[in-house]
Amino acid sequence: MSDEAARAGTHTVILPDEAATARLAQDIADILKTGDIVALSGHLGAGKSLLARAMLRRLAGDPALEAPSPTFTLVQSYDSARGLLLHADLYRVRSPDELDDIGLIEDLDLAMTIVEWPDRAGARLPAGRRLDIVLEVDPENPEQGRIATLSGGVLWRQRLSLAIGARRLIDEAGWSEARREFMLGDASSRAYERLIRPSGETAILMISPPRPDGPAIRQGKPYSAIAHLAETVDAFVAMDKALRSLGLSAPDILAQDLVTGLLIIEDLGAEPVVGADGPIPDRYEAAARLLAELHRHALPTILPVVEGRDHVLPDYDREALAIETELVLDWYAPHIAGVTLPAVTRAEFSRIWEKLFDEIFETPATWTLRDYHSPNLLWLPDRVGHARLGLIDFQDSVLGHPAYDLVSLGQDARVDVPAALELRLLAAYAGARRGTDPGFDLPGFARAYAILGAQRNTKIAGIFARLDRRDGKPGYLKHLPRIEAYLRRNLEQPALAELKAWYETYLPKLYAGQEKAEAKAEADPAEQDRPEPEQSEA
Repeated sequence: MSDEAARAGTHTVILPDEAATARLAQDIADILKTGDIVALSGHLGAGKSLLARAMLRRLAGDPALEAPSPTFTLVQSYDSARGLLLHADLYRVRSPDELDDIGLIEDLDLAMTIVEWPDRAGARLPAGRRLDIVLEVDPENPEQGRIATLSGGVLWRQRLSLAIGARRLIDEAGWSEARREFMLGDASSRAYERLIRPSGETAILMISPPRPDGPAIRQGKPYSAIAHLAETVDAFVAMDKALRSLGLSAPDILAQDLVTGLLIIEDLGAEPVVGADGPIPDRYEAAARLLAELHRHALPTILPVVEGRDHVLPDYDREALAIETELVLDWYAPHIAGVTLPAVTRAEFSRIWEKLFDEIFETPATWTLRDYHSPNLLWLPDRVGHARLGLIDFQDSVLGHPAYDLVSLGQDARVDVPAALELRLLAAYAGARRGTDPGFDLPGFARAYAILGAQRNTKIAGIFARLDRRDGKPGYLKHLPRIEAYLRRNLEQPALAELKAWYETYLPKLYAGQEKAEAKAEADPAEQDRPEPEQSEA
């Protein structure tokens, strides 16, 4: 198959035996969504029913599902945990008008539908959500071999490329017999699967397709470009190799498809740095000391990906820091606090941050992994030294202030870090830094820590509001009280007095916490009568 064909959404797959056909069926079933139509074509005996039955078993989560061919009933329906499934065999249909009598067309939007002999439906099967699979007997292996040609429109293009590419990479890397288990993803577009061989050996399939450009929001650039978020999997590969070169436990890359955005990486396990009661102090301190070890090195800014191809670490510059803080104005303010801030108030917010950023850029930049917190840190008790800490999710790394990653750890967005433990982390980090650099400026570092803590929690408040409002992920809202508490902790730093006053005036729900702000308003009639800020026409 040519690259041009793949880009056009057409893929040809050689299936040497029934097991390969079943694996293709499972791979396609895993990417189906409600409203999708899989149209299976091919001569009698080409394997359509085998493919359909394997897909239904995967979708239903029942390997023993009988799934009889609906040759005479025309349509068979199944209820599953993933929703309604429809299996249609239209071989006996002589006219598309007959479909009106069985209600198939009316149910297409409500189900995942597999249709054999789709040509009998004429134009009744909508093209937009349709994936066509044409099966033929492989002339070089007529007993068991089949050739499948898959094609779909724009809604299928990336899904199909990832499914076919993942299967190819898994097979070529020697994991074809592995069971694939979906792993809980994160707030990004990336996805992960655990590959489990019959022997019990495991690896991780990382699915990280090239990031599509969003709408231009400033100077012709999308948010992801301004905030320096990784556009391709190259960034992960480069940082992974760089971290491993320092003896740190980033996952070994076992196989890669950089064009599609697929990696098979070492499984570092699932032992966390948190327990039932929250952070495990010794593991958090080890994470703080690892940062100190990292920051004492003069680190390169251009990192190799593959031969002749490099990744340049971007600067965590003013533009990136500023646009992240503005998320709180665009998302938290209107959707959580219930206010739309006027342009003059937003301008004041930006002016205050610009002054604070001045201090940040006085310190030489270093590698900033950016999401250095509990979901991305794993404990490896069988290793020694700094290698006991497994590092994942560092593709958005930038060149920034050394305090940023310590803030991510000490003000963990997913788990409460008590103030006493946060001070221990600062002490552990500072002690390690002073061990190699007696001139380490702890007071200056502490000020920068508070500034970046305020910046990070301001950003996260906006991100969690956006995940709820735009992406339909309300689960992140449960973390907002923690983010609000961290923000208050940072704003007690004298250097942030002006920013604290801004929050008290314009976003008291974020500064004081929603329940405290409401209690204050109930106790103070003047607060209740206070007019909201002027509504912006924007």
